[in-house]
Amino acid sequence: MKVIQRFAYYGAGFIVGLIILFFFLGGKKTSCDYGFDARTLKDIRTKKIEFSAESDVTRNKFQLDTAAIQTILRKGDVDFSETDRKLDSCKIYLIDGKVKEQKLQLRIQNCNKTATVLAIKEVK
Repeated sequence: MKVIQRFAYYGAGFIVGLIILFFFLGGKKTSCDYGFDARTLKDIRTKKIEFSAESDVTRNKFQLDTAAIQTILRKGDVDFSETDRKLDSCKIYLIDGKVKEQKLQLRIQNCNKTATVLAIKEVK
């Protein structure tokens, strides 16, 4: 078998494999959240988001809606050096993000079924 024939067989098999892969994974909402930040943020996003009284006041002050909070939870960075992950029931995370040219910091309590935004702070 010549080298050209080997490349032709390999290319044909590769293309068939890609078509099958796109057919099976095309309509699904698959994601590759392997990093610590991505897994933590995805876990928080899948839960019901609640707001404490303090965070509601701050949210109104900065004119933030739930879409802005979801943007931070999608594109933000988790500061693991400032988080309290050693708690048994509800872990507390500090998430940095940017919305409308404002750098904000969310303190979120992540429990089994809900995630509560405890505080929102502007970072300079």
